[in-house]
Amino acid sequence: MEEQFILRVPPSVAERLDHLLSENASSSEDKSLDLVFSEDGRTGSFVIGNDRFPASLLDLPCVVESYKTYDDSALVKTADVGQMILVRESGEASPDVVEYRHGLTPPMRDARKRRFRREPDLNPELVQRVEKDLVNIMSGGTVENIDAEANGHGEAGDENARNANKKAPAAPAAKPEVPGSGENAGGEPDGTDSDDSDDSM
Repeated sequence: MEEQFILRVPPSVAERLDHLLSENASSSEDKSLDLVFSEDGRTGSFVIGNDRFPASLLDLPCVVESYKTYDDSALVKTADVGQMILVRESGEASPDVVEYRHGLTPPMRDARKRRFRREPDLNPELVQRVEKDLVNIMSGGTVENIDAEANGHGEAGDENARNANKKAPAAPAAKPEVPGSGENAGGEPDGTDSDDSDDSM
């Protein structure tokens, strides 16, 4: 796998880059091309010729796969691209976030807000308390942090359970009447269970 990134530049810089990378680059006055980052690794400058432009390294909202081909029919995946270098004009403000808001194509405009599920609003203290309680339960202990309201409901529930156990057991359900075991439906004795067997045959 190769290491790749997206370089997004203003239209004026794009024309100069296109001219520099074309076949007649030897006649171009923009022969120097450089990209330098500061110590934080997120901000830097893009130099083309004698002009310097501010640049920022931003994370894309989703991973983009890149492919290459040698015969225009078979594609070979070369990399997963997750970052973009955004080159700005000198007067533009730098982005204050690490993740870029949009994707690379028009359908992915404002992708984080439109396409992805919102992160739940969780109280960090509640999460830590639940984690601690789960660890206690798994180690054989009990829950330590129970709210007073939950205690009140829990005690009432315990009393109801105790009272339910003290109630007299319900009478067993009446059995339906079954004809006697020695008679069949016609009232005649059934000869299958009798000890008087006829051995005369």
